[in-house]
Amino acid sequence: MDAEYQRHDAASAKGIADELVDVYAKVYDVPPYVDDPFFSVDSFRARLEAAFDTEGFETVTAWQDGRIVGYVHGATLPVDKPWWTSLGGLRPAWLRELAEAGGVFWLRELMVLPELQNHGLGRQIHDKVIAGRTETVTALTCIVDNQPAHDAYLRWEYTIMGQIKHAPESPVYDAMYLPSH
Repeated sequence: MDAEYQRHDAASAKGIADELVDVYAKVYDVPPYVDDPFFSVDSFRARLEAAFDTEGFETVTAWQDGRIVGYVHGATLPVDKPWWTSLGGLRPAWLRELAEAGGVFWLRELMVLPELQNHGLGRQIHDKVIAGRTETVTALTCIVDNQPAHDAYLRWEYTIMGQIKHAPESPVYDAMYLPSH
């Protein structure tokens, strides 16, 4: 799939926040997310705006015909992030040490417009962001019931550490990691 990619630090990502939120609104406008307050557009906007202040924040956007058709955003994993610490001993010791040294990239969101899904664009965006990072491991959380995304991460060789919840009202997620190749 032909797309143009752009990297954005927090300052430049703030300038396209409305477009990022618009993509989110289209991707999550399906059951079971559409009526769930945890996945509301306002809730996402608040999480995105809070993410801008995270150390190492970055967004990689994919553009076609002058619009964003997919993107990923993430940051250096804060070692005190509740989902991360809730895993306790399920995290390998070497990975805990690497996180303490700032060596883990937290891939917070990866999304592609529904009409362009299943054509490899998500993988391309994923690989672009990782290739530009200094961290040597990527960590993420994926909704257990989101079969297409869950299967993709396993195909891409992510390892599941355990299950977490981001909030009492959130679904169950698998916490995963991928060492750089």
